[in-house]
Amino acid sequence: MRTYRTSRRRTRLALAAALTVTAALTGPAAVSQAAADTPSPGAAGLGDPLFPLDGNGGYTVRHYTLDFDWQAPGTPFPATTTIRATATQALSRFDLDFAGNELHTVTVNGSPAQTRRDGDELVVTPKTPIPKGSSFTVKVGYTADPTQIRHRDDAIEDYGWIPTPDGTVLYPQPNGAKMIFPSNDHPSARAPFTVRVTTPGDLTAVSNGKLVDKAERPGGRVRWTYDSEQPVATQLVQLAIGKYQLIDGSGPDGVALRDVVPDALVAPTKQYRDLTPDHLAWLRDQLGPYPFNRYGVLVGDTDLGVALETQTLSLIPKADLLGTRVDAERNLVHELTHQWIGDSVGIRTWSDLWLSEGHARFYERLYSEAHGGDSFEAAMRTAYENHDQWRHDYGAPAEPTEPNLFKRMRYDGSALVLYALREQVGTQTFQRIERAWIAQYRGRTTSTADYIATASKAAGQDLSGFLRPWLYGSTTPPMPGHPDWVVKPVVTG
Repeated sequence: MRTYRTSRRRTRLALAAALTVTAALTGPAAVSQAAADTPSPGAAGLGDPLFPLDGNGGYTVRHYTLDFDWQAPGTPFPATTTIRATATQALSRFDLDFAGNELHTVTVNGSPAQTRRDGDELVVTPKTPIPKGSSFTVKVGYTADPTQIRHRDDAIEDYGWIPTPDGTVLYPQPNGAKMIFPSNDHPSARAPFTVRVTTPGDLTAVSNGKLVDKAERPGGRVRWTYDSEQPVATQLVQLAIGKYQLIDGSGPDGVALRDVVPDALVAPTKQYRDLTPDHLAWLRDQLGPYPFNRYGVLVGDTDLGVALETQTLSLIPKADLLGTRVDAERNLVHELTHQWIGDSVGIRTWSDLWLSEGHARFYERLYSEAHGGDSFEAAMRTAYENHDQWRHDYGAPAEPTEPNLFKRMRYDGSALVLYALREQVGTQTFQRIERAWIAQYRGRTTSTADYIATASKAAGQDLSGFLRPWLYGSTTPPMPGHPDWVVKPVVTG
């Protein structure tokens, strides 16, 4: 009897346990897990407040390989982009940002995929769904069109493929990379690049990072291969093709230098390009160690109105290097500052652009004042007088609208916020804030909230009540230490 009763009891316990497991498997958690494992479309964009369709949901890009078979200026050419990615959800389909190029083939893991174009979105449906967490490879064959250019009515003006007399340079900012290659085109979505470009034998191709191979190809052509070495935001990818001289040098702390200069501009630009080691040393003392292995200046033989901090190789229009030393150094230091802030420390959303452009303008003006330029304080006083007008016209520093993203507020208006912070906490504490923030977010993206939090911690006081009105308020706060500074009335209409 005892054995029988024990057996019955064990049977009841086993049955109860089985029922518990079944309930667990069919309860809300199991249903939620089943839903997560069911393939669904990745989002068509990352939901950025200013560019909601830029970037794409459902996956993370791990690596880009660009293969370009360049022919001649203004001439379409064969191109292939290979993307290695990891699915962050079970994908029935996904999008790539891709604009204006003739599409030929798309494969996912080697199998042909279905595609359709929807504006600047390339919608890809793989032959079989992609499980969450799995790696996959997308290969897109297309004809690249180096005449693709778009225009903005702010400081950017023309962007995309920028023609030169014998080739091209790139200006992808803010979201022009999709005119050049299919991508996850948002500043928060960074990945390493391999760039392989085949050119006629008399031309040179240059991209971000390090030249890892130069090989002769049939027909007297040459294939150039570059490794970005670190992840790059799509807006910071550079590709220059033309008759260039590559001028190597060395900077402080062993930083390799490489300038890329059209033949006719080597001598006229030398005196200002030779200042790069001094600029690197000065910014190192301000911001900490240079964050990459190499740096250089790409002299653009174009009428481009504005420079660009493409990673490790800043694009500087020739006019910026053919004028006065003060003006040349302002531009050179501005773009070099971006290598720390904007390139290494990236922005998480476009509303965080003030962090990038404000810092570049701040250190540009700080350097210039110490090297023969205008008074930094006078420039900031002028910015303060106009700040309410800029808030009205272009939005507060951290609240831009898309058409006004690259207007004056993101430059001098945002440098003024940093100037006010320095006046509030003192120079030593301000430097401690800057170095702590850059060190914490080196190689990562950051937000306005991150900066406020880091500043508060480094200063040993809550600075949110000080910084938020400067960054988001409809009116300009008083300037610490300058009670005589007055904001001009806003002119409307």
